[in-house]
Amino acid sequence: MNMSAYIPVIGLEIHAELLTKSKVFCTCSAEFGGDKNTRCCPVCSGMPGTLPIINQTAVEYAVKAGFALGCGINKFSVFDRKNYFYPDLPKAYQISQLNLPLCINGLVPIEYEENGEKKTKNIRINRIHLEEDAGKLIHDDLNGVSLADYNRCGIPLIEIVTEPDIGSAEEAKAFVEKISLLLQYAGVCDCKMEQGSLRCDVNISIMKPTDTEFGTRAEIKNLNSIKAIGRAIDFEIYRQGKLLDMGKRVIQETRRFDDNRGETKSMRSKEDAHDYRYFPEPDILQVNFTDEDLDAIRAKLPEMPYERLERYLKNGLNETDAKIIVNQKILSDFFDSAVKAYNNPKSVCNFLIGEMMRRINLGEVSLDNLPFTAEQFAKLVEMADTDKVSKNDAKSVFRTMCEKGGDPEEIAKAEGLLISNDTGKVAEVIEKVLAANEKAVAQYTGGDQKVFGFLMGQCTKELKGVCTPKVIKEELEKKLRSL
Repeated sequence: MNMSAYIPVIGLEIHAELLTKSKVFCTCSAEFGGDKNTRCCPVCSGMPGTLPIINQTAVEYAVKAGFALGCGINKFSVFDRKNYFYPDLPKAYQISQLNLPLCINGLVPIEYEENGEKKTKNIRINRIHLEEDAGKLIHDDLNGVSLADYNRCGIPLIEIVTEPDIGSAEEAKAFVEKISLLLQYAGVCDCKMEQGSLRCDVNISIMKPTDTEFGTRAEIKNLNSIKAIGRAIDFEIYRQGKLLDMGKRVIQETRRFDDNRGETKSMRSKEDAHDYRYFPEPDILQVNFTDEDLDAIRAKLPEMPYERLERYLKNGLNETDAKIIVNQKILSDFFDSAVKAYNNPKSVCNFLIGEMMRRINLGEVSLDNLPFTAEQFAKLVEMADTDKVSKNDAKSVFRTMCEKGGDPEEIAKAEGLLISNDTGKVAEVIEKVLAANEKAVAQYTGGDQKVFGFLMGQCTKELKGVCTPKVIKEELEKKLRSL
């Protein structure tokens, strides 16, 4: 199959769980986990006679997400009922938004690499709407039963819907990574895909360069990792292209991705909006904003990635290192805390990008569960800068911190790596070394400057951990000049 004969047309629907303490229409806990069906009530489980009450924080977080993604905010927004029957939806409808969502017309720039070439592109956001999550089905294939856990039912979600601007798996992955980063910086979602707090549906079709209309699309549901998104898109492009090459047609349908096989499989025919029989939610009033309301929400938006990047560049970091730090919020937060404790951004950055990232990449330590604080890390960097430990010994101390945690000065002291700069001890050792190497001393005093390196090496070996090489060199030169 000649893949260059087709142009992929891809749009994404990203579902992000908001970091509210309670659910969107009731007071049940929105915390992840818990014993099955212990975090639900008559409202979120759809009992007759119950009425939803909207979570104002969820609305605010959705608007903050809209600002972070460059969206306009509708001053008048309403909720709708999306009707469908599925065992994970106890009410048989989902409270969502159709025609008047909270956020519209956003724009998100992405950077990505494709075929070894760095590229940039702007992806348009059609809308962001607020809705409630469904429950979770647990399938027991051994006993042939499926069980429902409604703890997740009613968790506040935003659905971020793009325009069909994405043209490849690489673009899609870069976009989801950028959305994840922006939502984390905005403080509205933790974006832990492994826990389901960020999930992605991919709408994909292919067309020939001469076509004037998009092809028939398939929707791939509930992709929960960046890798799965890329693999699913690549397979679906291949599958649809193969069908068209054989003279067959692509069916509009919903599909799921089998991660083990690396292929998509049909689930059901794809529904259109009219199939859900949307109608206005009668139990929830419309959401109205004034300019003052929106200004107040915008003012609560934390420092965003591009703002941190600009600050880091002003503080002397190079662009490559600054982007590495900014592109992981947890790393950026750690860096900022370390610099607050030791105001030397370049030194902190160099140790972080070098030694710390190396150990993270080796799997020796995780950013999510560091056994030391940013302040302890900063203290170690300062110790290396001020010659309390040598640069190499600082790495040894850091290895111990990664394995066991602890205060770097206490570790250095326990391992005999703390430099005391005891000039009395230095003078004593130099006398000893010079007495043991009279021939080398005679060569030096006779004009052979090269032998200084040998004498310096002997002194350094004896004085390891007692003094810095700089002080040893100064004292040795002073002693040799006096001979």
